[in-house]
Amino acid sequence: DDVEFPEGGPAWLVVFGAWCALFASLGIMNTMGTFEEYISTHQLKDCDVSSVGWIFSLYAFLTFGVGLFVGPLFDKYGARWLILSGSLLVVLSMDAIGYCQEFWHFIIVFSVLGGVGSALVFSPSITVIGHYFSRRRGIATGIATTGGAIGGIIFPLILLLLILRIGFVWATKIIALISMVLCAFSNIFIKGRITLGRNSSARPDLRILAHPTFALTVLGVFLLEFALFVPLTYINPYCISKGFAPSFYSLVLPVLNVGSLFGRLLPGYLADKYGRFNAAIAAIILTVISVLGVWLPFGGTKAGIVIFALMFGLGSGSKISLTPVCIGRLCNVENYGRCYSACFSIVSLGCLSGVPIAGKILDVSGGGNFNGLVIFVGCLPCRGSARLRLVQGCWLW
Repeated sequence: DDVEFPEGGPAWLVVFGAWCALFASLGIMNTMGTFEEYISTHQLKDCDVSSVGWIFSLYAFLTFGVGLFVGPLFDKYGARWLILSGSLLVVLSMDAIGYCQEFWHFIIVFSVLGGVGSALVFSPSITVIGHYFSRRRGIATGIATTGGAIGGIIFPLILLLLILRIGFVWATKIIALISMVLCAFSNIFIKGRITLGRNSSARPDLRILAHPTFALTVLGVFLLEFALFVPLTYINPYCISKGFAPSFYSLVLPVLNVGSLFGRLLPGYLADKYGRFNAAIAAIILTVISVLGVWLPFGGTKAGIVIFALMFGLGSGSKISLTPVCIGRLCNVENYGRCYSACFSIVSLGCLSGVPIAGKILDVSGGGNFNGLVIFVGCLPCRGSARLRLVQGCWLW
C-alpha cells in the first residue's frame, strides 16, 4: 500500500481509546447472559425462552449489521462523529433499561438503542487500529479487545452484587456511569489516520463478496459467530437446570470472560508470529473441544462447567481479535473499515437467528434438556474452521 504505520509510540493511546470503547460496548454484549437470566425471571417471567432470546439476538444483529453502513462512513470521514454518537446511545440505553417492564420496552431500549450505539462504537474502534499497526496489528487488536472481556467480567459482578442491595434500576445506572466515563476516554484518544477523501463514496458496497477468498472467509466467520452468543446467553439457565446454587452459577459467566480475556490477547501475539489464519484455526479447534469434549459430557459438574467456561472463553474470545486481522490480509488499509463491516453485516444474520433457534431447541426439548443446544453450538465451528482452512490454502500462511 506504500503506507507507513507508526507501530507504536502515540499509537498505543489509540489502542487505549479503543480498549475503553470496547469495554463499554462489548462488555455489555458479554453480559447478556446475566441480563437474560434476570429479565426472564422478573419483568418477562411470563414469556417463553425463545421470545426473550429475540431481545439479545436483535441486539447482536444490530451491533454487527449496522456496521455495513458504519464501515464506509469510517473510511470516508474517520471515527470521531461515529464514536461520539455511539457513545451517547450506549449510555442512554443502560440508563433507561432499568425502567423497562414490557417486551417491546426491552426491544427499543436494549436491542435498538444499545445495538445501534454499540455498532457505531464497535466497528471504528476495531478498524482504527489498522491505521496505526500492520506488523503488530494482531497483538494491538488483541489488547484493545480485552476491554470487552474485562467488561464482561466486571458488569455481571456489578449486577450480581448490587441488584440485591440497591435494585436493578440503580445497578444499571452505575453501569451507565462507568460506560460514560469510558466512552469519554475513547472520544479523546481515538482518531482516524487514513481516509479515502471526500470524493469517495460512503455507500455500502457488497460487491467485495464476489471475491471468492473474501466470500469464503465471511462464510467461515458467519458459521463461527452463529453459535458464539448461545453460551453467553444461556449459560446461566443451563446451570440452573443442573441445580447449581445462585452463588455459584452467577460466577460462571465472569469465569468465561476471564478465559476470553486471555483468548483475545494471546492469539493476537501468536498471529503476528505464526500466521493469522493459523492462530484462528487453532482457536476454533479449542472451541470445539471445549463444547463437545467438556461441556456435553461433564457440564453437569462444577469442575466441568468451570473448565468449559475457561476453555470456551479462551477459544471463542479470539474470534473478536483475530477476525479483523484476517480480514486485513485481504484488503487495502483504506478499505479496511468497509471490508470488515461488510463481513460482520453478513455475520449479523447469524446473530439474529442463533439465539432464538437455540431457545426453540430448548422449548422443543422441554426446557430442561440442553444436550441438543450443546451439540448445535459444537458443530457449527467445525464447518467454520473448514471454510477458513480453504482460505488459508496451507497451514503456514
